[in-house]
Amino acid sequence: MQLNPYLNFNGQCEAAFKFYAQVLGGKITFSMTWGEMPGADQFPAESHKLIMHTTLSVGDEVLMGADAPPGRYEQPKGINVSLHLKDISECERIFNALAEKGSVTMPFQETFWSPGFGMCVDQFGIPWMVNCEQAA
Repeated sequence: MQLNPYLNFNGQCEAAFKFYAQVLGGKITFSMTWGEMPGADQFPAESHKLIMHTTLSVGDEVLMGADAPPGRYEQPKGINVSLHLKDISECERIFNALAEKGSVTMPFQETFWSPGFGMCVDQFGIPWMVNCEQAA
């Protein structure tokens, strides 16, 4: 079994996934717009440039996403995309990049379980947790 976060956006999916590919060092391995899918003529023309599905591979992990159809977007509630890394400087770099133009929920700092942990909502409205694993 594989569990993958699937993120929904309000028209910014393409920009978000290009940003995530850059920040996380991943590669977009698939992307299709609503206009490229079979039956696209049944969707409003304004939805044709929106992303119907995209996939970002980061190492062995996969992040997926799409733009919600017009009028169907809902802001994420009750979830976070959680990143776990061993290198504290890489954790801090990623946290700062995700927080830029977004909002910080909890500043990146040492906690009782981690040498570095922070929470933010990125510029695309996606909530993130970045956690540095303790040295063994």
